[in-house]
Amino acid sequence: MYFYPQMSRLLKNLIYQNIFRTFIAGVLMVSFLPAIAKAPYLSNKELSVPPPRIIRTCCAFGASMGIAGVPFIKKTDITSVGEMGAHHYLGNKDENNGNIYTKRGGFLDLGHLRDCADWTAYLYQLIIASKENKELEITHLGNEGGAKTLELLIPLEFDDLDACELAGKIAYDLSLWHEIATWFGASYVPLVPERFSSFSPEDLFSNLLGVHLGMRAIQSDLDYNEAMTVLLSEMLNNLEAVSTQKETYDAMVKVDHIWYTSEKRLPNKKLLLKRYLDTDSHLTPWLVPNEESILPLYILNKPDAHLSNLYKLTIKLNFRFPVKTMFSKDSDRVITQNDFDLFTQHIQNELKEVKMNKELQTNRIVKREEKREKKLQNGTVSKKQKQILLQRIAD
Repeated sequence: MYFYPQMSRLLKNLIYQNIFRTFIAGVLMVSFLPAIAKAPYLSNKELSVPPPRIIRTCCAFGASMGIAGVPFIKKTDITSVGEMGAHHYLGNKDENNGNIYTKRGGFLDLGHLRDCADWTAYLYQLIIASKENKELEITHLGNEGGAKTLELLIPLEFDDLDACELAGKIAYDLSLWHEIATWFGASYVPLVPERFSSFSPEDLFSNLLGVHLGMRAIQSDLDYNEAMTVLLSEMLNNLEAVSTQKETYDAMVKVDHIWYTSEKRLPNKKLLLKRYLDTDSHLTPWLVPNEESILPLYILNKPDAHLSNLYKLTIKLNFRFPVKTMFSKDSDRVITQNDFDLFTQHIQNELKEVKMNKELQTNRIVKREEKREKKLQNGTVSKKQKQILLQRIAD
């Protein structure tokens, strides 16, 4: 009479214990797994159509820059921490992008930064999807200085973390190619050259910081946009971003005639006086004198160069590139990411030649004026010639 109720209670207790143990085991298992990636989900159709190379409008480096053919208009692309908006994959007008000065990371172009983060997220999804869909192993990435094609060479034992790191490497290479291509005449708007902004002081650092933040957002357990919004805010705080637009503007003015010249109008290629073509394994930001933090510079490591073995970024160069000078005469004009160093070196040589010619010209002017002044002192010129020479020296 009492046996069956006792057996029933015993069985219930055993069942509840097994359920509880299973639940605890599941919780413990999940706690030891890496955070679930929250990169924006993209269908195979969406993956087959990559984002545009320039997602957001680029920010010109400089303060109160004039625009050729448009009198009385001054362009200043500056924002602040309080005015920038939340991140949106592939951009949104509410993002309020622009340049911000930070005391540990120099000037940051938020448009460049967000673009590189979004490209990292896209490439991560492309790499993951290519495991199941082999058609995605080859993707056409549009035209920029030539037709671009990405071929993935992913090994079988590739995990999500590997995919994230590879996505960052490819995204940074694409951003580097954008700087190279614009130097050689590529432009987003037809007939409007972009060489004036190629390798500007903040470009490479902003690009690489965007890659780093994109990789962190992918590995976060938050939604990608939410993760990017939080991570960007935290990073700007860590880099000691100035609070107001005026502070960034004032920092820009301090490097006028040093890093750039406001005497030139956009899109004059002589607008930038200094360009950042670092070729080390890391990037060091440029800081404005007397606008530095007491904390160390924030140095960024570039993605591992060995990751280049896992993909091939092929570009069929257009006619603007001096292929015969840089390569053999029989070149088929097809290059890969492994050739990028040749282009940056070529650009460095061009800049050195321009600098050397400018110094020679300056020396010739100085010597000519010294010669004229010596003639004046020796009294070997007429009164009229003396007046002309004095006026030239004054000028």
